[in-house]
This record gives sequence, structure tokens and C-alpha cells, in this order.
Amino acid sequence: MRGLTPMVVLYFILAIIPALAGSQNILLICVDDLRPELKSFGASYIHSPAIDSLVKSGRAFTRHYVQAPTCGASRYALLTGRYATTPQQQNNDAFFCPEARKPGLPATFPSHFRKHGYQAVSIGKISHYPGGLGGEQWSDPAKVEIAGAWDSSVMPTQPWKHPQGGMHGYAGGIPRGSYRPVREHNTGDDLTYTDGWITREALRQMESLAAGGKPFLLAVGIMKPHLPFACPQSYLDLYKKTKLPNIPHPLKPTGLSTWHASGEYYGYHHEVKNPRDNATYADQLRLSYAACVSYADAQVAQLLVQLDKLKLTDNTIVVLWGDHGWHLGEHAVWGKHTLFEESLRSPLIIRHAGMRHPGIPSQAVVETVDLYPTLCELTGVPVPVALSGKSLAPHLSDPARNEGSAFSYWQGKQSIRTPQYRLIRHPGKGKPDRFELYDHDSKAGETQNIADAKPELVKKLIAILETKAPRK
Repeated sequence: MRGLTPMVVLYFILAIIPALAGSQNILLICVDDLRPELKSFGASYIHSPAIDSLVKSGRAFTRHYVQAPTCGASRYALLTGRYATTPQQQNNDAFFCPEARKPGLPATFPSHFRKHGYQAVSIGKISHYPGGLGGEQWSDPAKVEIAGAWDSSVMPTQPWKHPQGGMHGYAGGIPRGSYRPVREHNTGDDLTYTDGWITREALRQMESLAAGGKPFLLAVGIMKPHLPFACPQSYLDLYKKTKLPNIPHPLKPTGLSTWHASGEYYGYHHEVKNPRDNATYADQLRLSYAACVSYADAQVAQLLVQLDKLKLTDNTIVVLWGDHGWHLGEHAVWGKHTLFEESLRSPLIIRHAGMRHPGIPSQAVVETVDLYPTLCELTGVPVPVALSGKSLAPHLSDPARNEGSAFSYWQGKQSIRTPQYRLIRHPGKGKPDRFELYDHDSKAGETQNIADAKPELVKKLIAILETKAPRK
């Protein structure tokens, strides 16, 4: 551009930016209750070849933390890019509460991308309600979870007949209800359970979007490994010869904690009532969970193959995100809903064309609210103001960056996670606050509360927490 005036150069730059913005498609894969228990994350006994291949070609964030250890509130943070400011935003009906519907809030992630030229389609469970509707059988068109978010929001129901029945349903179209075995492994194919139908519809939608001429955001919500641990027998057969490692830290905490009695889990029917007292049964449950992970992985495989088949791989950003973790006996908990590491840590993988150093994981502490600004930066879509997170683009360029902190909350309690420590604040409600402090460089991990022994460190971590905690 020698000889051109600065104004002419600026004109060329401004002309190029709209062409670059939105030139990348987005495939967002949300997996329900997925622990970071994958072969590529260090669990050598897990069969997860598709997700492992994504890790090899992308960036795994091995210390990613969700904002809340429950489906609806975690997905609220994903789709809004903001921390919850009220208790109502910290439960499964987060999008229906008045605070989430106040005028003037930044647009949700899919709404914002639609505004900037994207075709946005969701399949399965992306917000809390599969298909995005509430009301009777989660099918009432007058009760939309996120108005204007999607061009199309679909929940294939097939033999289950409606979204409420399809959500974590059993083989043969049986919904959750009085029939509630905690695990089931029918001998049928992938279409025996809901995720097979979700994936089939996602493949069809991807083909349609590819022919549409617009950049697309396709969000696919895979149900498993959420309870019940129900998937085809063929996936459980992968683990016939598997010897599981011991459950780490299996004892119930004796001091201050967010421990609970695993009510969701014990709401199901069991061959043996208490896995805490029966190691054989506990391992059977853990293997059923692993089988469900492999079933979910098989759905991911089909999505990635379809990208290749449609020649979309080079211009599609792929994100795989677990909405939270799940205890499999750690701290004597079977479930989520704690502020322990097992509930809050989940897989996050991002892949995009031209990524530097693919396959090298990031050890930085990151959080779910970081995804919204990250995808804006990667696509050239403007980043809205007032988002809680920050772009992970620097970590995608340089996986050696190792810093950060993650803010989480549950039932009025708050947590901050740094590379070494986790602090949990229990509000005093008129009395002094109480704290849990854990050192992750110690073998004791989250079994030894050192808050009383480290008051200065508690103060330092409170200061970090306060920089993130939303003001009411």
C-alpha cells in the first residue's frame, strides 16, 4: 500500500473487517454431567477416542471450572457470559426468573451472534429445558426460556413423545417416573436412547446449515452421562476387563463443607441401596457412568465426521463443554451440587483452524463465562460490554500461559479457585463469615481445611473473590 494516504488505508481495513467477521462457523457441543474423566485428560481406562482426537487437534483446558454445580445455572453462565447476581439465577429455572429478563442486559450468546449474521440452531439440551420451552411437558410455546435466542430450537422426542419424557428417558420410550432404575443397558443401537436421536437430527441440521450460505452456530446438547446411567449394552461391554482405580478421598467430611446426602441419586431405584458401603456395587455404577461417557463420545464422533464430510472442518470452531462435574463417591457424594472440585471442574476443549501448538493442553484456570468473549474474538463479532469473563484467545495462541482464577457459587456460598488454592465462603448471616481453604499442592487436597491456620491467605483470596463477585 505504498503511496496510499492513511485515510485510504483505514478505508481498506474497515472494508475488510465485515468480511472477516462471522467467517467461521461454530459447533458447540454441550455434554451433561461430564467429569474431566477422559483418556485425554488422564483417565487411561476411559474409551473416549473422538473427544481425544479433538484434544489432539485443539486445546484442552484441563482446569476449567463452571460457575454453578447444576445444569440450569451453569448453562445460564455459558449463554449469557455473566455471573448470577441473585439466588434465582443459581437454579435450573435461571432463565425464567425476573432478573434474567430485565431490559438492557447484554444479549445472550446465540442472540448476539444472530444479530451479526449467524444462523443459530440448537438441538437437545443447551439451556436447561431441551428444546428451550417450559410449561406442561416442556412443550408450551408461550413459555420460551430465551426469547430470540435461536432461529430453531429442536428436541427430538421420538418414542418419548415430548421433551420432558425424552430428557433422560429409558429404552422403549419410557420416561423418568415411577420406573427409575439408576442404570439401564439395553441391547439396542444408539437410537435406543435419546442421544442417538439428538445426534441424527444434528447431522441433518448441519447439512442444511452448510447449504444455507450464512455462517452458523450449531449447538448440540448431549444428555449422557447424566442420571440415569442408561446407554446401549455395547458401551458397557467396552469395560468388561477394566480395573478401576480406588475412589480418592471417599470419606464424608467431618467439618464445614458443602456436602449433601446425594438426594438426586437416591431418588432412583438401586440393586444395592448404598454404594458407600459396597465397593463392588460402587464400581458397577462407576463403569455404567464410564459406558455413558463412551456413548456420548460416539455421538461426538458422528458430529466431527459430518464436519469433514461437508468440508466444514477448516472454517468451523469446535467447542466441547461439560456443564459441570459429578461425584462418583468422592467425599461420600454421588451427584453434583457441591463446591468441591469434583462438582465444579469439567472438560473444555476448543479447536479452530490455524491454532498454534495444537494438542498441547492449557493448565490455566479458566471459567465458563470466558467462552462468550472468546468466540466473539475468534469470529470477529464485537464483544458486548458487561460480560463477566475474558477471552481465552491468548491461551489458544500460547498454551504455556498459566494464571487465572475461577468464581463459582451455590446456595448462597461462593468459591474462588486459583492455580493452587480453593477458598469457599459461607456467609455468616449476621455472624462472621466462615471459610473452607484447601491447598491443591497438598496430597490432602480438599479434605484438610487450612483456613484457620492461614488467615492472611484467606484475606488475600477474599480480595480476589471480591473482584469477581457481582454487586447486588
